[in-house]
Amino acid sequence: MAEDPLVIFTPSGKRGRVPAGTPVLAAARRLGVDLDSVCGGRGICSKCQVSPGRGDFPKFGVTVAPGALSAWNEVEARYDRIRGLKEGRRLGCQAQILSDVVIDVPPESQVHRQVVRKSASAREIVMDPATKLYFVTVPEPDMHEPSGDLERLAAALKEAWGIERLTAPLPVLSRLQPVLRKGKWEVTVALHKGHRDEAHRLIDLWPGFHEGRLYGLAIDLGSTTIAAHLTDLRNGTVKASAGVMNPQIRFGEDLMSRVSYAMMNEGGAAEMTAAVRDAISRLAAEIATEVGIEARDIVEAVFVCNPVMHHLLLGIDPVELGQAPFALATSESLSLDAAELGLTGLSDAARVFVLPCIAGHVGADAAAVALSEEPGKSEDLVLVVDVGTNAEILLGDRDGVLACSSPTGPAFEGAQISSGQRAAPGAIERVEIDPQTKEPRFRVIGCELWSDEAGFAEQAGTVTGICGSGIIEAVAEMRMAGLLDAKGLIGSAEQTGTDRCEAEGRTHAYLIHDGTEAGGPRITVTQGDIRAIQLAKSALYAGARLLMDERGVDAVGRVVLAGAFGAHISPKHAMVLGMIPDVPLDKVTSAGNAAGTGARIALCSVAARARIEAEVRRIHKVETAIEPRFQEHFVAANAIPHATAPFANLRAVAPLPDVSFNTGGGGEGGRRRRRRDA
Repeated sequence: MAEDPLVIFTPSGKRGRVPAGTPVLAAARRLGVDLDSVCGGRGICSKCQVSPGRGDFPKFGVTVAPGALSAWNEVEARYDRIRGLKEGRRLGCQAQILSDVVIDVPPESQVHRQVVRKSASAREIVMDPATKLYFVTVPEPDMHEPSGDLERLAAALKEAWGIERLTAPLPVLSRLQPVLRKGKWEVTVALHKGHRDEAHRLIDLWPGFHEGRLYGLAIDLGSTTIAAHLTDLRNGTVKASAGVMNPQIRFGEDLMSRVSYAMMNEGGAAEMTAAVRDAISRLAAEIATEVGIEARDIVEAVFVCNPVMHHLLLGIDPVELGQAPFALATSESLSLDAAELGLTGLSDAARVFVLPCIAGHVGADAAAVALSEEPGKSEDLVLVVDVGTNAEILLGDRDGVLACSSPTGPAFEGAQISSGQRAAPGAIERVEIDPQTKEPRFRVIGCELWSDEAGFAEQAGTVTGICGSGIIEAVAEMRMAGLLDAKGLIGSAEQTGTDRCEAEGRTHAYLIHDGTEAGGPRITVTQGDIRAIQLAKSALYAGARLLMDERGVDAVGRVVLAGAFGAHISPKHAMVLGMIPDVPLDKVTSAGNAAGTGARIALCSVAARARIEAEVRRIHKVETAIEPRFQEHFVAANAIPHATAPFANLRAVAPLPDVSFNTGGGGEGGRRRRRRDA
């Protein structure tokens, strides 16, 4: 008796024998091969396209003879006439295996497609979203065998797709009967099943075969800004990104001030919850309008946020997070209906997933960074710093991961800075200062020219302020140009040799740009700005140093800068400020918005959700708020770059003039310093 045909699938390499006449799609399912299908093998969706091989395959010991697959049938011919099949392609649901064959499954036909996350690391997201489309034919109602439409839909899904349990929220259930009848009992359904859900949940449905796309929102809910990425749940591509200021900032610029507001004002927490939910709903509606999709097409949202934002999003009073032992209401991940949070601008049955928190001051945003950057898989000791209003810091390698949060405040994002603003067109984002002439030049967002290049004024328009990356570079450049001493004091015009150092009361300020003639602002770096940056960077460095102490090391192998503007921070300028421990500059890289990327990964992969839940339980939290060494490190880090750490790697590549503006003449600022030291 002849053996059954051997089928070998590439690139997976899975192989097995199947009875002659078995459709390729059925063989793929039997062998666990990743081959997509929405229509259940009806030749409608074309997701199961494959490329059969021909000739000899010595690697597999197989020769594929002509006629290894059945001839084209009418279904394939019709599809090719209407939409076209690439040369050599077949529909896996129609082509039958007749003899030994090698079948290639192209990337676009794989269910769990791999999508490059970012070219810098060439890492990939394996597509396995919680919400997927299924096409099915539902038996018509029968008076002799009475059952509900939902029950017959569930039975049809079980038979066609092996789906065991189905639930439906009331808004979707109310549309079921008219949709089934309009589609003549053929229907496409969007089903959601999270990593801990026992049943599939009916999110939406359309009559007949529906080819539309499903979308999700990956939302990084920060203290200062809210960033949202509209993501295609079929291939993981970001269709649009948008951000808004967190409206809670009017209740307090930092986390503890918002906790205080909730403590001191009855109904304060609810007020902040309503504000942020409204902002998220408006952001969702705006991003859908921008792309030209309906709100119902957005079927999922994934949130990452720090613990205070986590509680305020969920409508939980954050008062316990303002006092030891900083207890969370829950540290587990959460799967909710968007309607439970009062969110609009997306499907009325949309689901929300909130990543787990690590501890009372290390939240879901840190978990998202860990998911994105995977410090626990690093061969060398890596420090990952998510720079924001509340910095999240991870230190780890294969031997374990430590985490802490550090209250940096909003200065790095342009807040609390005299000329500061959020990153937007017209904001200064790059600064250089000539160490000889002390003259600055700069670039603004939205213009590729430097300020001293021809055509800058016409192309840039009004220079409106300075954003986070701009203030970091400005302060570092002032230090390298000798305008700022190690203690953070700005020198006078006499001390520095430039009239750009202007007296401002008892201190001095450095003028970067004077736009008053054109009706614009004067943009300066004041002594108050320097102090705000010192406080922020000292908290950041102290947190990192505390983790290094816990690990028992004085150096790290490499540093990864993350955060909404992590991609825009110059490693050299960050090092001059002393934001991070001293390492060779080529060992400092940027991950951009790693928390947002982690949210995208969780949005696109159910397996990633389970993985990060397990990972956060292995991360050891270090509490900066009760650790005495944090204050010691903070004080030493006030100097620029540091009072005691040598920063040998930095000094080899950057000038750090040995200037001091505590004593000596040069205006009222200098005299005041002499009186204080006397």
